[in-house]
Amino acid sequence: MSVFSATIEVGVCSNFINSMNSDVTKKACDSEIKKYMNYKVFALLTILFSCFFFFLLDKNEPTLGQNQIPTVSANESTALKYPSLSDRNLKIETVVTGFAFPTGITFLGNNEFLLLEKDTGNVYRIVNGNISNVVIHLNVSSEDERGLLGVVASRNDKSKQDNNFVFLYFTSCSQENTNTNNTQNCGNFLYRYEFDTEKYILVNPKLILKLPFLPGPSHNGGVIDLDNENNVYVTIGDLQPSAFNKNQTGFDTRAQNIMNGTAPDGRAGILRLNFEGKPVDNGILGDKFPLNLYYAYGIRNSFGIDFDPLSGNLWDTENGPRFGDEINLVEPGFNSGWERIQGIWKLNQTKNKNGIYNESEYNVKLVNFDGKGKYSAPEFEWEKSVGPTALIFLQSDKLGAEYKNDILVGSVEKGIIYHFPLTEDRKSLSLKDDLADLVFNKKDDARQIIFGLNFGIITDMEVGPDGYLYVVSGDRGTDEGAVYRIVPNRK
Repeated sequence: MSVFSATIEVGVCSNFINSMNSDVTKKACDSEIKKYMNYKVFALLTILFSCFFFFLLDKNEPTLGQNQIPTVSANESTALKYPSLSDRNLKIETVVTGFAFPTGITFLGNNEFLLLEKDTGNVYRIVNGNISNVVIHLNVSSEDERGLLGVVASRNDKSKQDNNFVFLYFTSCSQENTNTNNTQNCGNFLYRYEFDTEKYILVNPKLILKLPFLPGPSHNGGVIDLDNENNVYVTIGDLQPSAFNKNQTGFDTRAQNIMNGTAPDGRAGILRLNFEGKPVDNGILGDKFPLNLYYAYGIRNSFGIDFDPLSGNLWDTENGPRFGDEINLVEPGFNSGWERIQGIWKLNQTKNKNGIYNESEYNVKLVNFDGKGKYSAPEFEWEKSVGPTALIFLQSDKLGAEYKNDILVGSVEKGIIYHFPLTEDRKSLSLKDDLADLVFNKKDDARQIIFGLNFGIITDMEVGPDGYLYVVSGDRGTDEGAVYRIVPNRK
């Protein structure tokens, strides 16, 4: 019986008493009223209990600022799928949330960083876990993997002002001409700005590199990093659609290991240039633009690069078509093998597996730019794609000596953060048991390399000035994008 129907019955009973004036009827009605009052008390208690319960739930909702995620082991299941860590000695804090697919952050100082939104073109300044202001808005193209994709900040040593240089990488059709139907004026752009420390905005834009964006709309790359010499490194893929085996013709270059392809045009590589957009020295693979910008080539798509703080070597992550995701040691002139090799497999004309690749095979021809480029097999690979994204060396002991200077890799699949220790010579990964062969397949036990999971689509990871790990979640599927911080769990 509902509260509504019980109320109707008592009202009818009262009217009947007034009309009949019978003791028997009064007793019957008194009984009905008593039942109603008992029910009403029960209903009221139920409502109060429900309100209290939802109040407790609401207390756990994250807000701006640093809020701890409930401690859950990566080996435990949870209906809400909170981000979790394998190491109980660490915990997760929410730094800031409420963004539309954030793609990257870069620190300006303690508790101060810039954050990008992929599709809106907004760059936010975050201070002490709160949104301060928009430092710049850009008109970006946002279809699929296009958008506002990369950021890095560096101290402006040449200026007497205490301003940072900030580099942004984005896809746009409105940087040179308002006619967005003219694809000649569309591209992937790398701009350099100064951060005005009085007005807290980005000023003095300087275009330092324009790259192709067709056929698209995928594999635009966009991750930016700086070496110790303040040279700029930026990733860009082959710009082909993500859909498997849907490559469009007419965009085949020698940078994609197409022997009779056209000259490299900036796609499918990791490019290196100085702050003015000029090549470093005379280039590695050749002296003509843009070949003289290539640090590496044969790259299908990459969402992560970082430098080893001990050896200075560059490492990257690369996405395969449906298989063969990679982690690579990227030495100067590195050829990753795409479109002839992915992972450990050689590829046929439809980009499908065609057997295990052996470097002694004569029938797989790779472009080597007169011997200046050299293929090298991946240091680790996933047989089935997990979508590896950000790669970072944890240059800090704040989370424990066992993680210091090791590689952490984010991913799309299950929002996993992977942990990889390195060998003593810093040229290989040091794994054991199922993963000693450095190939992960569905039969392998992944627990030795899982650092955390349920972080959603991990788009960036950075070590902050405080020495802690910051993780950017583009989307967890259940809420907006967020930035998390991993710190010691001091009990």
